Formats: sequence, structure tokens, C-alpha cells
Amino acid sequence: MKKERLYLYDLLEDPPLSYPAWYLLSPKLHRDENLRETLKAIHSLDFAPYTHPENFSELFGAFRAGLYPIYKERYASGNFGGRVMLLEGKGWKSLPLSEESCTLENWLI
Repeated sequence: MKKERLYLYDLLEDPPLSYPAWYLLSPKLHRDENLRETLKAIHSLDFAPYTHPENFSELFGAFRAGLYPIYKERYASGNFGGRVMLLEGKGWKSLPLSEESCTLENWLI
């Protein structure tokens, strides 16, 4: 399957956070409006509509609902095949299990 670049400037005109300049995504994720909205929030630094989850059920409920929770106000995250993944410019990367990744204050939904 050929991956497509989603350029940041296709989402926002003058983003305060301009790195990475693009994301490499599958055609399906390239069109995913929930992912686009999450990336807009990250790159515009607008986290007002987001809250910290109160528990892990709430966090994983967001994954099941097709949303992309934000990790550390920097990464869109997704749950694919039972793995939590973080979106970087070159694609998805597995999130290692650590005390930091299990701290609910590091997540926004």
C-alpha cells in the first residue's frame, strides 16, 4: 500500500509548531477527520477542548471510539492491533511501556 504525505500547511496556514512538516500515512488515515483534528490541535497548541482522562477506561474508550488521544502534548496516538502507537513524521512508532506512558497526566482526550 502506497503511503501519502499529509503536509502540515494543508491543515493550518501558519502553525506555531511547524515540525514535522508532514506525516506519512496510509490513504485511509490521510482522509481521517479525527486524526486531522488531533494534528491541528497539536500544531496550533490549542488543547482547550481536551481533558486529561480520569482513568485508563476513559483513555482506551477514546481509542475504541476512533479518536487519537494526544500524548505529552506532542504526539497523536492510535491503537492498532492491540498496540499503542505514536505518530511521527515518518509514520507510526510503538510506544514503549513505561511509568511515563502510564501516567494519565501525559494524555489528553
